[in-house]
Amino acid sequence: MAEFDRYQIYMLMNQQLDQKWLVGIDLSQADLRASSLSVAYLSWANLSWADLQRAWLNGADLNEADLTGAILHEANLTGADLSTANLTGAILREADLTGAILREANLSGADLQRAWLNGADLTKAKLNGANLSGADLQQAWLNGAKLSGADLPPKNWSNSYVR
Repeated sequence: MAEFDRYQIYMLMNQQLDQKWLVGIDLSQADLRASSLSVAYLSWANLSWADLQRAWLNGADLNEADLTGAILHEANLTGADLSTANLTGAILREADLTGAILREANLSGADLQRAWLNGADLTKAKLNGANLSGADLQQAWLNGAKLSGADLPPKNWSNSYVR
């Protein structure tokens, strides 16, 4: 995978394109704070340890992306597809994951404090040891999710779909 310097990353993120095709790109440890990556194609991308605070990733395709340790504090991930993505240890505090698809995603040890997960599909997701305190799990799909050691919010996920 190619490596980019700060200027190249800046130019890439500020392209005036309707969609960004970044499949398999290596942006590990990149500073992408407040970047606009809405509806970007980032399948199989390496975003491990990237700083994506307040980034716009709504509707993005992050299927099988590596977001290990990524900082997604206050990021907008509404409707994003994070199926089978690796978010181990990611910081998703106050992130908006409304309607996001997180099927079989690995969120082990992730910080999801006060995150919005209403309507999110967490079917078979790994949430072992994740911090979900204060998270909104209304209407979330948690079928087959692994929740051992997870810090769950009290009662505000009673309308979630769990089997």
